[in-house]
Amino acid sequence: MLKVGLTGGLASGKSFVGACLAELGAHVIQADRLGHEALERDGEGFEAVVERFGEEILDADGAIDRKALGAIVFPAPEELEALNAIIHPIVWRRQQEFFAQVEADDPRAVAVVEAAILIETGGYKRYDRLIVAACPPEVQIARFRAREGATEEQARARMDRQMPLAEKLPFADYVIDTTGTKDDTRRRTADVYAKLKAEAER
Repeated sequence: MLKVGLTGGLASGKSFVGACLAELGAHVIQADRLGHEALERDGEGFEAVVERFGEEILDADGAIDRKALGAIVFPAPEELEALNAIIHPIVWRRQQEFFAQVEADDPRAVAVVEAAILIETGGYKRYDRLIVAACPPEVQIARFRAREGATEEQARARMDRQMPLAEKLPFADYVIDTTGTKDDTRRRTADVYAKLKAEAER
């Protein structure tokens, strides 16, 4: 089995590439989804996060309001670090369970974890191969504004909190340029998947 990390930047097409890989036959899981599940009321991280950040992050139903939590952690690096210290070990353990299940089902599979900050955390070192979905900054901004109804200032503020895509490219085994049409990206993703699948089957 080949373990593959998939990352990118704000609105760089990472999730679309992940969906294309799944269509092609890869086993794909989103680290963000695992993180969200950890924050649910029956999730492994719920109690620790509420204890650390207070009951003001809870909504009327007693669930964690991710927007309220985000308003605390995103402007403050030390608060984000505290949240990550709780959630990242849970997410990594769930990823390990995912890999174990995929390998048991199909020892020659391509197993992909889609995650936003693989390079920043050093997590990329845990994978056999790393894919970066990339496009120019102006494309990222336009896509984010269209998707979120955000202003250019809001988009740039989000991007400024991230590692620039250009700095991620040297870490990649494969760069998938998502600048063009969706069909262009599908073709590029298919080319990369063919190489990954061949490697997994050796």
